[in-house]
Amino acid sequence: MPQSFTPRSSMPPSTHRPLELPVREPKPRRRGRTMVIDAGAPLRWFEDVVESAGDFIDLVKFGWGTALVTAGIKHKTEVLRQHGISYMFGGTLFEKYVLRGRFDDYRGLCLEHGCDRVEVSDGTIDLAPRDKARYIGRLAADFEVISEVGFKDPHRSELFAPSQWIAGIRRDLDAGARSVILEARESGTSGICRADGELRFGLVEDVLDAGLPTELLIFEAPTKKLQTYFVKRVGSDVNLGNIALTDIIAVETLRLGLRADTLLDAEESGEFEVHL
Repeated sequence: MPQSFTPRSSMPPSTHRPLELPVREPKPRRRGRTMVIDAGAPLRWFEDVVESAGDFIDLVKFGWGTALVTAGIKHKTEVLRQHGISYMFGGTLFEKYVLRGRFDDYRGLCLEHGCDRVEVSDGTIDLAPRDKARYIGRLAADFEVISEVGFKDPHRSELFAPSQWIAGIRRDLDAGARSVILEARESGTSGICRADGELRFGLVEDVLDAGLPTELLIFEAPTKKLQTYFVKRVGSDVNLGNIALTDIIAVETLRLGLRADTLLDAEESGEFEVHL
């Protein structure tokens, strides 16, 4: 005998009580930002991800030089504009143009594509601090500049002392950068990480103890291990970068204590808001 069906309109009212979760700033956020990296994802998949998880995306970086060879790049940027999400091209592309002596062309490229942010880095090329500061200053007139400190090469990074990291961050902020990315690459094997993927804990602690505003720092954290560490160490409002398109929701659950890795830490934070 078939079971009877109760129409939704006649069902008893829900007795579910909303769950209280850590407070998250509304967009546009200055704290707790998630910078997503696009390495050339298929257009329709990219569009679906933004449609589904756009509330948790604060910035998209089209990694390294992928913007020049990504089919549908203009459609991707239009999708982001429709969802109120900022975007920029990878710092390696900036370095490529500078190496060729074509800085003005790079600036024009970013303007042409409607970028409201640009990344200035020296992770691969040799760029004197005064020249980096000069580029930051010139770009700051038209864009929100996000600089990057740290090197792509793991050996070169190992030789870059914490005091040099801190000085570089301060120098870029003084030059006009609005935020500074701490390098880890999309693989988590350089910069603030060692070649084997292990975080340079002493370096991170020195940076956090230097009196720099953490809301101006973006820690590249492409792996769950790194993401978990920074959420536990800095808090749910830490700025994280190089988050894969597939990890956006997972990162948000780490921030909110909805994953075993940070569940107990979130309960101890004491700052909650109601979530349905």
